Amino acid sequence: MNPGIIGGILGGAIGLLGGALGTYFSIKNTAGSRERAFMIRVAIATWILVTAFIAGLMLLPKPFNFLLWIPYGVALPLGILWCNRRQLKIRAEEAASKATRL
Repeated sequence: MNPGIIGGILGGAIGLLGGALGTYFSIKNTAGSRERAFMIRVAIATWILVTAFIAGLMLLPKPFNFLLWIPYGVALPLGILWCNRRQLKIRAEEAASKATRL
């Protein structure tokens, strides 16, 4: 078998495994039920959007598929910042509601 094909398959498998592991621990390490529900929604949306991005890279013709990197490169960091801020806000709200119950 061609070494390039082996590397592509192995690299893809390692990437999927890393994504699945990161998703698992992102959901597992939440502090409360609202935060966990938020992380599940974010994980589903992220998997769908990244899959669509990769499909677009493969399906669009060569000069145009590189243009997909522009919105991806802008949306990914902005999405990460928004998700982190929203998660911290949910965590603080859940901590405050627990403190008022005690």
